[in-house]
Amino acid sequence: MKIAKWLEGHPKIEKVLYPGLPSHPHHKIAKKNAARPGLSGGSGMLSFYIKGNLAKTNKFFSSLKLVTLAESLGGVETLINHPTTMTHASVPKAQKLMLGITENFCRFSTGIESVEDILADLK
Repeated sequence: MKIAKWLEGHPKIEKVLYPGLPSHPHHKIAKKNAARPGLSGGSGMLSFYIKGNLAKTNKFFSSLKLVTLAESLGGVETLINHPTTMTHASVPKAQKLMLGITENFCRFSTGIESVEDILADLK
């Protein structure tokens, strides 16, 4: 949740998709389905859009030291994925656009590292 809020307030981030945030269209459902009261209704997975094009997105990926760019988000370490060039590379562009998978779209899986270390890397 802390990472999602931080990203949502960052000037270089266009939009964050995380059910735990009030800005998410399904936030009320996520809160209702949380394991217990007081939880965000989200998980360690989130998505976001970088302000800019593919070049700016790749520059962001290149700047990361702790967070690893990976095809699969199934590890214990913090990973990031670029669906348009990785998991959905073979999907026709028109279909990707319908799904919201653009050049500046990123999927993010929070790992076991400290939140402070992850945020320092994202800066």
